[in-house]
Amino acid sequence: MKGFWDNLKKPILIQAPMEDVTDTVFRQIITKCGKPDVFFTEFTNVEGMCSAGRDKVGRRLKFTDAEHPIVAQIWGNNPKNYFETAKLIKNMGFDGIDINMGCPEKSVVKKGSCAALINNHPLAKEIISATREGAGGLPLSIKTRIGIKNIQTEEWANFLLGFNLDALIIHGRTAAEMSDVPAHWDEIGKVVDLKNKMKLKTLIIGNGDVKDLNDAMEKYEKYKVDGVMIGRGIFDNLWIYNKKINPANISYKEKLKLLIEHITLFDKTWGRTKNFSIMKKFYKIYVSGMPDARDFRMELMKFQTAQETLKFLRLRI
Repeated sequence: MKGFWDNLKKPILIQAPMEDVTDTVFRQIITKCGKPDVFFTEFTNVEGMCSAGRDKVGRRLKFTDAEHPIVAQIWGNNPKNYFETAKLIKNMGFDGIDINMGCPEKSVVKKGSCAALINNHPLAKEIISATREGAGGLPLSIKTRIGIKNIQTEEWANFLLGFNLDALIIHGRTAAEMSDVPAHWDEIGKVVDLKNKMKLKTLIIGNGDVKDLNDAMEKYEKYKVDGVMIGRGIFDNLWIYNKKINPANISYKEKLKLLIEHITLFDKTWGRTKNFSIMKKFYKIYVSGMPDARDFRMELMKFQTAQETLKFLRLRI
């Protein structure tokens, strides 16, 4: 069964999942500016999806038709819950499932989830098998790192490639390195070499420190990956995936209008189910480069509701 990964032109550009950032609202805003080839949801816990709190956890899996192709990223450590959650994701209409085996958050790793699986091959195998069984034919990918405390790229990648995944996304740092050191793209290149030696069709996606589209293209050509995943680069340029637009030509007025649209959509989508303060982490994207940007941003930060903030912004455009 062919999946959506097979139909994408290379280099494949993917927006990375980020906690309390890449929800359906922000993905819709990105789509208006310039859409990547693939979207990922925020990290969604399989234990939560199989509990009484499913409705709250499930907000992370909300999406619109405009966001296809979209992959649901899940994490946890109970294979049975992966199986059940994968069935739900299949029924929700997602294009694929990704297992998070790379999150370095200490509290998560301590529970044996995400990056902890790098040193727990038996459990990782159970999780992959359970997810695949529940997914009912949906493409399966894994996003991971190159080790926990030490680099162990080839051992870990060799293990994962043995499952004939549709895609393997490699963040070029160990869990211990967090985001504190430059990404080891040479290690990502080793995974490409390993995949080629094994004569596999699994797509290798590189992730880590990708600044802009030119940087993504350079890494694609140098390390021979099939695609590049961009994370924090979106905070510097909402138009990062749009080859036709120079962000320097976007006026401050246009950016503020887009911020108004973002806040309005956030309020309409989430209302009181999400804390409005989450929106504040996005302000820097829209006001960066403005005259007196710092003061303007600090003024924005004072407001506690969408209505107050929108009233302030509408008087400025």
